[in-house]
Amino acid sequence: MEITVKGMSCGHCAAAVTKALEALPGVSQVQVDLTTGRVTFNAAEPVPTEELARVIKNAGYEMAKG
Repeated sequence: MEITVKGMSCGHCAAAVTKALEALPGVSQVQVDLTTGRVTFNAAEPVPTEELARVIKNAGYEMAKG
């Protein structure tokens, strides 16, 4: 899966988003590209967009729409 996250600017940001997503059941291999804001990861089952947005927001960032 791939999402775009707004507000990340450093390694700490990438680590926070990685940790937040890896806390979701079945999510693994999270990779963050700070330049583009793209976050890719594997998920054993589809993760609802609302759930992704919630964990990203709780980590202090915003998931881009679309």
